[in-house]
Amino acid sequence: MGIGRAAAIALGRAGASVLVNYLSHEEQADEAVAAVKSTGAQAVKYRADVSDLAAVEAMVGRAVDEFGRLDIAVANAAYSEREMFCEADMERFRRTVDVTMWGAFNLLRAASQQMIKQNDGGAIVLVSSPHAFVPVPRSMAYNISKAAVEHMSRTAAIELSDYRIRINTLQPGWTDTPGERKFASEETLEAAGKQLPFGRLGTAEEMAEAILFMCNPQNNYMTGASLLIDGGITLPWWAKRGSTVPEQTH
Repeated sequence: MGIGRAAAIALGRAGASVLVNYLSHEEQADEAVAAVKSTGAQAVKYRADVSDLAAVEAMVGRAVDEFGRLDIAVANAAYSEREMFCEADMERFRRTVDVTMWGAFNLLRAASQQMIKQNDGGAIVLVSSPHAFVPVPRSMAYNISKAAVEHMSRTAAIELSDYRIRINTLQPGWTDTPGERKFASEETLEAAGKQLPFGRLGTAEEMAEAILFMCNPQNNYMTGASLLIDGGITLPWWAKRGSTVPEQTH
């Protein structure tokens, strides 16, 4: 619930009504809904597996039932394991692709269909990653999924331009979220963050502000773009004197 939670709160603070989707961790979903409501915005939770197109279509339908229309959609769900592709458990490998790539596609498709019906434009943000162009080892399923998301976004942007539905991606760098604890301890994250160009990991709130920027109607000339917010992690920071190369886990 890191970047997703922060984005929901930022959008609520900007005046949007928000549907918070979750699959597990219902308590965190309840907390996110409460946080959005504390901004004065409407918010509801909904449980759907984003790898299931029918479930995502139902989720979009629920949002329309609750709020009357759909103007913004943010595809943030992801799943990942860290293992060599030639030794990978294929069930986990496919689950990574199902959630990270197909999940983004399912929301993109369902949200676009609703926005086309409304005939009033809209904004969709797909949360991507530097993994889309950096071949991080032991992350092949995640890497190829994020690369697909980038091309998916640009293809949709040109196909939907006549409808003024804007499609953009966010590429968050190594961000301090609960999901990072799956791969690294607090001590490892803190030590690795200090070696990055800005000396720290990114925050979910920083990524949420980027999502808010892309969804803002004032930026309605922005489509088919990828916004990299990574604190310089994709620069050759490891070549600086005295630096070593830790494994990137986002």
